[in-house]
Amino acid sequence: MAGNLFLIPNTLGKRDEFDPVMDVIPAGVQQIAARLDYLVAENAKTARAFLKKLSETTPLAQPIQQIEIRELNVNTRPDTLTALLDPIAAGRDGGLLSEAGVPAVADPGADLVRLAHTRGITVRPLVGPSSILLAVMGSGLNGQSFAFNGYLPVDADVRAQKLRELEQRSRKSHQTQVWIETPYRNGALLEALRQHCSGTTLLSIAVDLTLPTEAIVTLPISAWRPDRLDLHKRPAIFSLLAQ
Repeated sequence: MAGNLFLIPNTLGKRDEFDPVMDVIPAGVQQIAARLDYLVAENAKTARAFLKKLSETTPLAQPIQQIEIRELNVNTRPDTLTALLDPIAAGRDGGLLSEAGVPAVADPGADLVRLAHTRGITVRPLVGPSSILLAVMGSGLNGQSFAFNGYLPVDADVRAQKLRELEQRSRKSHQTQVWIETPYRNGALLEALRQHCSGTTLLSIAVDLTLPTEAIVTLPISAWRPDRLDLHKRPAIFSLLAQ
């Protein structure tokens, strides 16, 4: 009989004294993660750091060195996914650990989850922090209808066109548009929004979610200034609702 594939959420912060494991990862989820001896993760090193942090509050069933960790990331070939599931198909419980937040949402683990379904493996999603949902919750924008758009184009002209498209879509459907950005590009993205979107469009930016430095600000674009919120190299979620 096949084992279970547990989808294990991770914290949204670094592995340090500010890492809010106890605050954002429920005790029951911690206990499930602590008993597994097989994990699939984007990066083995950061997965071990998560386990080390977890062990501070929840004893691990195995020493970290004995827990098997295989990597699944953007460089993983599709034809190798089957092998990642073989231990679970053989009866061993395993976990898909996110690098940050919940697995398989804006995450390469989605392909593994789909394959698990085709192989008859039980998929068990576990509760944890989602930066996308937290940002929408805290934005005050339309939470009844929203769309996540991943990363926007890097090229300035293509990005400007994409922003106008998202604003038009939001206005037509009254739908909140959500996306993320590489932290060092946050400032340039805010400037692009100020240049290419209507001043009446609402923009919410959420940074450092679940951390002590968390901040969420929602304003019309006309009221946004570069000094309104420090965005420099801070993980951020952008949400937009056209009026």
